[in-house]
Amino acid sequence: MSTPALREAVIKAFDVGWVREQFPSLQLKLNGKQAAFLDGPAGTQVPRQVMDAVQKYFLEQNANTYGAFLTSRRTNEVISDARGAMADLFNCSPDEVVFGQNMTTITLGLARAIARELKPGDEILLTVLDHDANYSPWRVLEEKGVVIRTVDIRESDCTLDLDDLKSKLNSRTKLVAIGYASNAVGTINPVAEITRLAHSVGAMIYVDAVHYAPHGPIDVKALDCDFLVCSPYKFFGPHMGTLYGKKAQLERFKPYKVRPATDVVPECWETGTQVQELIAGIHAAVGYIAELGRRCDPAAKDRRTALLAAYRSTVAYERMLLTRLVGGLLAIPGLQFFGISDPGRFEERCSTISVEEVDRLLAALKEFEAA
Repeated sequence: MSTPALREAVIKAFDVGWVREQFPSLQLKLNGKQAAFLDGPAGTQVPRQVMDAVQKYFLEQNANTYGAFLTSRRTNEVISDARGAMADLFNCSPDEVVFGQNMTTITLGLARAIARELKPGDEILLTVLDHDANYSPWRVLEEKGVVIRTVDIRESDCTLDLDDLKSKLNSRTKLVAIGYASNAVGTINPVAEITRLAHSVGAMIYVDAVHYAPHGPIDVKALDCDFLVCSPYKFFGPHMGTLYGKKAQLERFKPYKVRPATDVVPECWETGTQVQELIAGIHAAVGYIAELGRRCDPAAKDRRTALLAAYRSTVAYERMLLTRLVGGLLAIPGLQFFGISDPGRFEERCSTISVEEVDRLLAALKEFEAA
């Protein structure tokens, strides 16, 4: 199939017009022009389905859990339904899904719980490619005498140096913490391979999928990771965090919690009263992605299949845009591009890009607008 024909097929499968209609905030205008939202760390915009779910919670379901009255029972259902939705996103069991304030808070809490079993001389392996939320919470365990080792990157393409990783794994390694995709340069790490390497020396693996989750499907069974964390506000949901943990691992470690809190997994990992209206929003965010998948592939019946169909469509559309963007950036004289730039290797990266010489980029954009 020719490139123009392929582009046409991708655009047809991904209905941009319908997608834009789902997001009321895209109507915002600045100086008479439609706003462009480029601040990725601030999160994605939110579809109307999520707004409606949060409002419905306050109108019809607002209560604490496990009460003997209607709104409390509805709140139990809200949380259960959201666990089921995230379980389909992760491809795990609902009782392996934990909700929390955000990815950073979840990681800090879990790191502290795991530290109960660590002793001086035990090692944790981190990477310089990671977001600090998957670095500092583990680094603080040096206070207990835990040895922190760090995997370097290959500067030529900003990929993780797997030879360096292998050389630093040993029988003292208790945990490897890695990012699924870099929020700085877009590199997608070979998580399944790294998990296999970690498990070969008896270490657990903790995966930060915050940046990857909007850009590709997650299958924790295929990865065989022990823990994986992400943030729904990166994939059209509210500002919260969600954790997948193998049930055996969630039961193995003792969370820090108050006495009245249940000892049952996964609730025992959710400290205090949850932000239940936002949990309703998480369910709706996953529902939006599944709805997009059914539009892309009407044969997709169950939610997991629909989610995979949505990602097939969005990955193809993003890659088409990425190819065009990277080609244009590389044509700008003096612009330094970081990360993988070969279109033949774009399956190893997501659409996040990093460049230097911003003044040259801005000048090129002005020329583009004037043309």
